[in-house]
Amino acid sequence: MSKSVLIVGGGTAGWICAAYMARMLAADTPGGVTITLVESDEIGILGVGEGTFPIIRKTMSRIGLDESELIREADATFKQGIRFNNWKKNPADDPHDTYFHPFQVASQHTDMDLLPYWLLGVAGDVPWAEACTVQERVVDAKLAPKLITHPNYNAPLNYAYHFDAGKLAQVVCRQAMAMGVKRLIDTIDDVKVDEHGIASVQGRTHGELKADLYIDCTGFRARLIGEALGSGFTSYKDQLFCNRAVAMQVPYDRPDAPIPSCTYTSAQDAGWIWDIGLHNRRGVGYVYASDYCSDDEALATLKRYIGPAADNLQHRKLAFEAGFRKTQWHKNCIGVGLSVGFIEPLEATGISFAEVAALMLCNLFPWSGDYERSAQQFNQAMTKRFEHVIDFIKLHYYLSERTDTAFWRDNRAPASASDYLKGKLEQWRHRPPSFLDIDASHDIFDENSWQYILYGMGFKTDISARAGALRFYDDAKREFESIRQQSNKAMTAVPNHRDLINEVVARGFRNASGGQR
Repeated sequence: MSKSVLIVGGGTAGWICAAYMARMLAADTPGGVTITLVESDEIGILGVGEGTFPIIRKTMSRIGLDESELIREADATFKQGIRFNNWKKNPADDPHDTYFHPFQVASQHTDMDLLPYWLLGVAGDVPWAEACTVQERVVDAKLAPKLITHPNYNAPLNYAYHFDAGKLAQVVCRQAMAMGVKRLIDTIDDVKVDEHGIASVQGRTHGELKADLYIDCTGFRARLIGEALGSGFTSYKDQLFCNRAVAMQVPYDRPDAPIPSCTYTSAQDAGWIWDIGLHNRRGVGYVYASDYCSDDEALATLKRYIGPAADNLQHRKLAFEAGFRKTQWHKNCIGVGLSVGFIEPLEATGISFAEVAALMLCNLFPWSGDYERSAQQFNQAMTKRFEHVIDFIKLHYYLSERTDTAFWRDNRAPASASDYLKGKLEQWRHRPPSFLDIDASHDIFDENSWQYILYGMGFKTDISARAGALRFYDDAKREFESIRQQSNKAMTAVPNHRDLINEVVARGFRNASGGQR
């Protein structure tokens, strides 16, 4: 028997969920689900982060979206990682303090674990991200991760995207509708509940709308899962202090300006500024903590960062609170996206949460009507995922050596970090993070990401006690040298980022087959 699903709210989360479910639950076949998405034309898309994590490639491929179309229609550019400036030290003390979080897996061309040898100095005075991958040098040269001849969503270097959030939602909307999703433009005036959860929603134009399963993508308001069903919100503002953002869209100073292939994040007195490059503009914003900075001070900080170009630009403000709902699936209603939680966009996890929720929902879909067991597993997994992401984001602040403002001093206080994070850091003082610290079913970030942040921030792991058991010093030295030589070759093997974007926009990838499924 087919099931009916009503997604309330569109935007990026709503349409990714709709398209993914349409593909995986056969919305365009007689035995599949019936999916309807109702969205208001009165509500705009926030578009705060405009960044993603590499799992977005598998999602876009799985819903059947051509990568050239994504780049062309959503103003997408390639993102190969994140450059962190002045997170460790006050810029007045060290204006060149920086490190890189690449998406590339460390030393992927060898079975040898190079990290212990790097910790013992075999690679010399070279940052871990540069010693173990070619990606840092590629990104610093503003090069692309792939060639025009590489297939959809495949490349020698790992990557995600930057994009215009509103345009991405439109692209995914068209794809979802082509796979059988029905779209209604309406404003929901009322939500009715009964013993099963949501009984119906009342549209201003279409009247009463009913379904077997309801998905709440109504953003921070959380009309269904929060307002109607009362799922409580758990705040983590005592760990992550930032709760405001102010953003601007900044034109390039010239049409052929280089496009960075990473996100730049620059630490400030009360938070951090993101800076990303799309086709014809940059997205720049300041994420800050209102307890340490007024809105006027934040806007002034952002304008100083941008320079004179900011004088004629409009800005947008957003207020939020770090946290999430631990009950995200209640009876016949599931919250996805901002309706269930928000973590500051430092590592671009917002869309990743929506992608994971859609994947889990498809695998736990209650075909037989057993909502309770599916909900229990979904809630447990999503709770752990949120908790671990909060710890990962907190790590960036907690390891800082900055004491120049109250914001940074308070972020370094042990009371501001979870017992789980503090326990892991104690373990990692004598062994580096490994796969044993990662739960693939719950963690967005694997051990490589934890290592890049730890050692980028200057964390010390003392493995001198096991130094005598490490027998492959010469092999490790040769491998580090090989990676250095590969980095030199990569500088001429991959194209300029803007040149590749321009070519894709004009003609598309030459070998569009071979996407991930």
